[in-house]
Amino acid sequence: MGWTIEHVPDQSGRTALVTGASAGIGFETARVLAARGAHVVLACRDAERGRAAAERIDGSTEVVPLDLASLTSVRQAAGIVRERHRRLDLLVNNAGVMFPSYRRTEDGFETHLGVNHLGHFALTGLLIGLMTSVPGSRVVTVASLAHRIGFGRLDEGAARSLTGRRSMTAYGRSKLANLLFARELQHRLAVAGAATVSVAAHPGLSPTALWHGDPPAPARPLAAAGMRWLAQPVEAAALPSLRAAVDPAVRGDAYLGPSERFGGRGAPEPARSSRAARSKAGRGRLWTLSEKLTGVRYACEPSAPEASTSVTEAAPAPAVMGCPVRGGRI
Repeated sequence: MGWTIEHVPDQSGRTALVTGASAGIGFETARVLAARGAHVVLACRDAERGRAAAERIDGSTEVVPLDLASLTSVRQAAGIVRERHRRLDLLVNNAGVMFPSYRRTEDGFETHLGVNHLGHFALTGLLIGLMTSVPGSRVVTVASLAHRIGFGRLDEGAARSLTGRRSMTAYGRSKLANLLFARELQHRLAVAGAATVSVAAHPGLSPTALWHGDPPAPARPLAAAGMRWLAQPVEAAALPSLRAAVDPAVRGDAYLGPSERFGGRGAPEPARSSRAARSKAGRGRLWTLSEKLTGVRYACEPSAPEASTSVTEAAPAPAVMGCPVRGGRI
């Protein structure tokens, strides 16, 4: 038998933040972590839906408003979390959009890349200081099988495109960005000697609200067939994220996903990614672009007795926040 919910260890004393936790895989991830004793921060675009979700969870929770399509909202949410908590054990970057109703985010980014990658890049950078000195802490980034069709350059042109709203390629590009981000983050954390590791997971196929957008006509029959033959319930689709978050055997840079039916369903196991997702040059270029577009910079220094990482927000006036590897304060 493969890894199941019964393998989730006790999470008492730990604090986890899950984005997009009001429904679907995010809700299931939050529910299980809370049931195992963690205090779970539900970071949700719709705070009312977040509170309704929290009421359905048996355990310790709180709700923080977070709209990943707005860097202002991301900064506000990160500020609230930093005010309320001195440490963060788990950050699960789960929220996402597919074929959304709007073309660009508040900051002028193509919506898939803006929400699925840039919003999470900024949020992680603004919260990583709560994590890097916490033993066993992890950043989990939820990618997708669709990363394999993320064709085209991940550059500023793609980030500001007006043509991605109904594009499966644009969605795939954002999921490719998730994997590149997770791997580059792991590299930087390791160089800094941080206690935190970065891992990635994908849920396979599951009939969540993500599929309620406005896909292009050719994609509809393919999606229907996939849901009929390959999809699994949300409870099973959340297992790769949960294993990535809590399994002591999972190491930094891991990528987990369902093990059966071409990765569509099954128990969570190590998954294969595309060659593009393993590109060192690609992840470096994306990181530089993401810093430029979000104004959030991660600066990781090699491990040393007084080593530390820091996060700075760029223009208009840089505000430095300590991101301790050993000791220090925020």
